[in-house]
Amino acid sequence: MTNIVVIVGNVGQDPARRVTQGGTTITSLSVATSRRWKNSANEPQEETEWHRVTCFNGLGDNVAKYVAKGSKVSVQGRIHYTRWTDNDGVERYGCEIYADEVNFLTKAPAAADEAPAEPAAKAPGKAKGKAKEPDLVDDDVPF
Repeated sequence: MTNIVVIVGNVGQDPARRVTQGGTTITSLSVATSRRWKNSANEPQEETEWHRVTCFNGLGDNVAKYVAKGSKVSVQGRIHYTRWTDNDGVERYGCEIYADEVNFLTKAPAAADEAPAEPAAKAPGKAKGKAKEPDLVDDDVPF
């Protein structure tokens, strides 16, 4: 049997990154998915579910660096269930997705106080007058 889950949704808050004593990077984020339908009276309905996603090491570093609240992502991973006893002795259960892959479907929204990015400077050591590659038209592609 295989435990695979794929979700596509919007990040609800900036990812939280931490490093364990053993040096493992753990990045946590929440992703919202929505389902739309019409009820028996033909009225539109919507249900939003929040998913806890955990990313480890390099994947977690990239998510922490490039994802922010409002980003659209696709996540592939596996469902992980946790059971623990809280301070009052009550047994609790949790569910999260351990991500194997996170695809960034949109750029992270820029913070309001950030200045727009300046155009990139020319790379040093580039030859002047080098021919640029021709623009291809769909008719030029043989497939």
